[in-house]
Amino acid sequence: MANTAPFLSMFPEHVHRVRGVQQAAALKPGERDYLIWWGMDVPQAVKTLAEATGARLTRMEDGFVRSVGLGSDLIRPLSLVLDRRGLYFDPTGPSDLEHILDTAAFSEEELEQARFARAFIVAHGITKYNLEPRDRIDWPTGDKPVVLVPGQVEDDASIRYGCADINTNLALVRAAREARPDAFIVYKPHPDVMSGNRAGILPPSRIRTWADHVETRLSVVSCIEAADEIHTMTSLSGFDALLRGKRVVVYGQPFYAGWGLTEDILKKNTLKEGAAFARRRRCLTLDELVAGALLRYPLYWDWDLKGYTSCEAVLHRIVETRNALESNGGLRKLRMGFARRQWRKLCILTRVWMIGNR
Repeated sequence: MANTAPFLSMFPEHVHRVRGVQQAAALKPGERDYLIWWGMDVPQAVKTLAEATGARLTRMEDGFVRSVGLGSDLIRPLSLVLDRRGLYFDPTGPSDLEHILDTAAFSEEELEQARFARAFIVAHGITKYNLEPRDRIDWPTGDKPVVLVPGQVEDDASIRYGCADINTNLALVRAAREARPDAFIVYKPHPDVMSGNRAGILPPSRIRTWADHVETRLSVVSCIEAADEIHTMTSLSGFDALLRGKRVVVYGQPFYAGWGLTEDILKKNTLKEGAAFARRRRCLTLDELVAGALLRYPLYWDWDLKGYTSCEAVLHRIVETRNALESNGGLRKLRMGFARRQWRKLCILTRVWMIGNR
């Protein structure tokens, strides 16, 4: 709650944390109120309360440029999204982001801001978590084309809702090999999986049946820049790759697919499997995609200034924070040590519990 409440109101007395539907109902929400739920799986009782009271049910999730450090390690977010239609990673129904991308008329000023954001992200190697080393890569490719396969958390909602036959990391690597038998294929495990916080880790012996190299140290940005193309299910790495002008082959239905910028495998198959693509009715430029996904959709918060801020300001803040942590060894501490990370999470949860029980 402490990590998300400021995004919901500049007036903390208007934000109430409740432990169940009965507590929420006791507050007598009305048409001007919001019921905020983290993630997609909203209990039916919460939906019923919203329908009965007229309160606006809204889902919350991390933004696309989040923090320096993992959300699963409880690092405070710099951006969140609030979505009344659905959520960007659930292609079974519309989301506010999909509506923006499908209908918005972007001004030239917005497109210029999008171009700046894209250039800044590329120049400074910014990603969602900004945690891993960004050294230059020297893989033994033998002059073969390089295909990057970014791993994902296999129980992630974007995979559960947005994929068909290709819905595991092993299946993805195998599909990439079948599509590009001539390529040097690099598998990059997801940082949450590598940290031990989430499911999806694969034994190297299984991955090496299909991949030439498993990259566990360097950042996904370094991997993208060294690759010729990216094959992904629904990973945000596909969006990162688009920002860097790479060919992106998509096996699921992420928010950035279906707009004419990616090669969409499900779009070639049945409409049932690729239902989201039927709703995405126009082609976008890359700047329009960036304007919708990074400028219009998320909320940004500055924890030092204690106020809402812009995408551009958050990008600068991330670079400042990352550089400072790199210089004093703090970034390595964020990456390393399962026991250290668990202790830090326990301390954060204890502080949140104390605040909530004052």
